[in-house]
Amino acid sequence: MDKNSSNNIQQTSAALEGFAGKVAVLMGGNASERDVSLESGNAVLSSLKKMGVDVVEIDTAVDVVAALQAVKPDFAFIALHGKGGEDGTMQGLLEKLAIPYSGSDVLGSALAMDKVRSKNVWRGLSLPTPAYQLLDSNSDFEAVLAELNGAAFVKPIDEGSSIGMSLATDAAGLEAAYNKAAEYGVTIFAEQFVDGPEYTVTILDGLELPSIRIATDRKFYDYAAKYEVDDTQFFIPSGLSKQEELELQEIAQQAFYSLGCQHWGRVDFMRDKNTQQFYLLEANTVPGLTSHSLVPMAAAAVGMDFNALIAKIIQLSIKESAKA
Repeated sequence: MDKNSSNNIQQTSAALEGFAGKVAVLMGGNASERDVSLESGNAVLSSLKKMGVDVVEIDTAVDVVAALQAVKPDFAFIALHGKGGEDGTMQGLLEKLAIPYSGSDVLGSALAMDKVRSKNVWRGLSLPTPAYQLLDSNSDFEAVLAELNGAAFVKPIDEGSSIGMSLATDAAGLEAAYNKAAEYGVTIFAEQFVDGPEYTVTILDGLELPSIRIATDRKFYDYAAKYEVDDTQFFIPSGLSKQEELELQEIAQQAFYSLGCQHWGRVDFMRDKNTQQFYLLEANTVPGLTSHSLVPMAAAAVGMDFNALIAKIIQLSIKESAKA
């Protein structure tokens, strides 16, 4: 370990000064994002070990209640993505067991996980988000597509990492996209396609991290572009003017906190290449913490290493639980 690495670990350990308890890193689970969650969880586990924290991993695919009762952690770091971990379910269990945990509470997690309810909150606050239509097997796919200006992304309301998501540009394609999405969820919606670059903003209470612009040669920033290939491009700084960056940051903050989200997360956008309008896509309350992930990338852009990021997330959450 070089001198700089040692100094970084000392600095991040100081961020957790006064915390001497045991941390359980919750990972894996049974959701479709299990593999990504395991990667995120192992990264967090490794980081906490480097900081000298008493840490244990729990794969929530097993009897998580029994595991938590056996381990008796003083804090749970949630590295679960998707259903059962990011939707308020695990948060509710941890509250019932009186175990403080990282990130958003039950309400914020549940609202952010439901993309349609998120959009409805944002629309009520006049925040920009693409038009949408709910779909079912009896939908008039041609009429829906016409209503959405001829192109739409089809998504389950409660999946992440673009799982079950497709782009449709004709009625037959929309129906096929619906059938694909229905394999992953019960409630499916079509969201008007925004033609332009994708941006993401990391939320970390008390800090403003730079936006990232994402570029891929694929049709959109899908699961493969996120986790499996290395040709996706990330631009930090994102190329926005100072005023545009301020506008994007303000919308991200409003969107995140309007859902009741807390402490840390990520808000994703598309920007219309013609009107230059930013459009909210979704808020993520447990974003990825893998080698391909965007939150560590944004933190690194302001000189915050991975250990410091994990320490900051825990510090924020402990501070909040101390208020309760």
